[in-house]
Amino acid sequence: MKKLCPLRPFLCRGAICKILIFLGVSGILYELMKEFAVIKTGGKQYKVSAGDTVTVEKLSDEHKEGDKVTFGEVLLIDGGKESKLGTPAISGAKVNGTVASVGRARKVTVIRYKAKSRYFKKRGHRQPFVKVKINSIA
Repeated sequence: MKKLCPLRPFLCRGAICKILIFLGVSGILYELMKEFAVIKTGGKQYKVSAGDTVTVEKLSDEHKEGDKVTFGEVLLIDGGKESKLGTPAISGAKVNGTVASVGRARKVTVIRYKAKSRYFKKRGHRQPFVKVKINSIA
């Protein structure tokens, strides 16, 4: 007798189900069914879901720890059962978050050197960032 796959109502049959059963169904199934969104900020795209903490580029000097942040450029929302895809952004969709911390990354050293010509330039750079805790996807 052939054993039925417990994931058949949620996922397609075949190799994916076998892999998920091997890895452990409960945690992976939760990750697959969890609502997430793709937002665009600072020229980059981030996949976020409620409760995540995301490190993004510096937003502005006005944001301090504890401030509310709203990301208006939402490219995709997936709720597990249905997906909304924007062209390029979904109108009316927002992702709300709270600023967890503001800081600067580790120093990156930039060296320019040309042999036999006494040319040596050394500069350092620290990129500012903001850590945002995602509260909700609306």
